[in-house]
Amino acid sequence: MSNRQKGRAVLVTGGSRGIGRAAALGLAEDGAAFVGVHYSSNEEAALTTVREIEGYGAKAAAIRADLRADPAAGARRIAELFCEGARKHVGEARIDVLLNNAGIDAHKSLEETDEQTYDALLAVNLKAPFFLVKELLPIFANGGRIINMSSAYTRLAAPKHAAYAAAKGGLNTLTLALAADLGRKNVTVNGVAPALIETDINAAWLTSSGAREMVKAASVLSRVGQPGDVVDVIRFLASDESRWITGQIIEVSGGTRI
Repeated sequence: MSNRQKGRAVLVTGGSRGIGRAAALGLAEDGAAFVGVHYSSNEEAALTTVREIEGYGAKAAAIRADLRADPAAGARRIAELFCEGARKHVGEARIDVLLNNAGIDAHKSLEETDEQTYDALLAVNLKAPFFLVKELLPIFANGGRIINMSSAYTRLAAPKHAAYAAAKGGLNTLTLALAADLGRKNVTVNGVAPALIETDINAAWLTSSGAREMVKAASVLSRVGQPGDVVDVIRFLASDESRWITGQIIEVSGGTRI
């Protein structure tokens, strides 16, 4: 364990599975005092993550909120519940690190993507982070960190990802704008952009014929990315070691298709 997050209050959206879960555990291992684990529907997974976080000596709480139907209302709900937990476990309503990790993809072609699908992608991937930052801004600590989960698909053109890539591209622009705006509060804002990572959401596809070999061949490092490859970058950006880095989108893709 390290002390990079000692005493800090951390919030991870979409923190019950995949990269979000791994990040929540990594920040707890770095000494966070309180970790809010947001989830949308899988309560069992969220509570399991909470228990694992507590195994590192941190306090944690599962925070349920829907970010699809009304992202602004969902953001308010997350902020309210997070403040309750922070007051209880760190003695004040304060946030030190926000990881906007919650995201969805539709895997639909242009012809298959209807307005409802497009709106849902924008709601979760772009609108929710905007309003969550807005809701939490009054309680951000001096030296706070905001990390937005982008995607290498903003660089890598791929079929069936047009709407998703557009939303993540908007998130990249939002990251830059927030960095410029929040520097006055000594809050840094950066993005992390993975390519395909071996998580449960991709597990079935990676077992299909030739899929794993195709992903390995696309990377100059000739392997499939793992959650830890991304989480180590998140842990760095969440720490004081990254204090002079803001407004950056860091691609974590193993050199995919460079």
